[in-house]
Amino acid sequence: MTGLICYRIHDRAPEIVPARADRRWMDETNQRYAYRCLPLTIANSMGWELLTPEAFTVAWNGRPGLGDITIESEADIGYFAQSHFGHGILTLQTAHIFRTDPGYALWVRGCPNLPKDGLSPLDGVVETDWVNFSFTMNWQFTQAGRVSFDKGEPFCFITPFAYRSLDAIVPQIVPLDTAPDIKAHYEEYRRLRIDFNAALARHDPEAVRMGWQKWYFRGQNPDGEPANPQHLSKLRVAAPSKPQSPAREED
Repeated sequence: MTGLICYRIHDRAPEIVPARADRRWMDETNQRYAYRCLPLTIANSMGWELLTPEAFTVAWNGRPGLGDITIESEADIGYFAQSHFGHGILTLQTAHIFRTDPGYALWVRGCPNLPKDGLSPLDGVVETDWVNFSFTMNWQFTQAGRVSFDKGEPFCFITPFAYRSLDAIVPQIVPLDTAPDIKAHYEEYRRLRIDFNAALARHDPEAVRMGWQKWYFRGQNPDGEPANPQHLSKLRVAAPSKPQSPAREED
């Protein structure tokens, strides 16, 4: 994958920004311990966010009709937010045509690990290596009620991936005993993990000082040896570039 082109359809199209690793609920965990889960923070960063152009509130009365969703905003929001499918589904316009390299698609979804009470984002996979029209981001009410979006809140998350590569993957289920090296590493990890948690429970000073074992965070095995030269402990994708204005010729 070498490129992602975002063709903006009109001037009011949502802003696209690099995904952010932080989450308010993660900030509020005890000692911010949620950030110790590296798979969580990397997932938060693995793509780009589309931001709402205006603040608005959407309400659903629980019935299936198109008119059973109402959208309220102090700004003109009809070009962006609509009731298109009924059945408690809110449709938001991305207002871009996206182009990826051959064999790459966009995984379109809500922001990872960013739940919104009352609304659930619907995932989609779009073959953006050929399609010449835009797609929408859809959210489904989980129950009748009212939900608000702030201006600049992420409403859509896009991640390019090689969608045709999945055709070649055949999962295999095998007993762990057939892989003695992996089994030995697992059993050592499990033993050390149990011992460490027991030390924490009895307030062992060294375990308390360490706080947590950082093997995965550092991309290491328990013996300290590097396990993956391509390990990610932090990710910040690039901000979309802006088109350059053509230079003016001197008179």
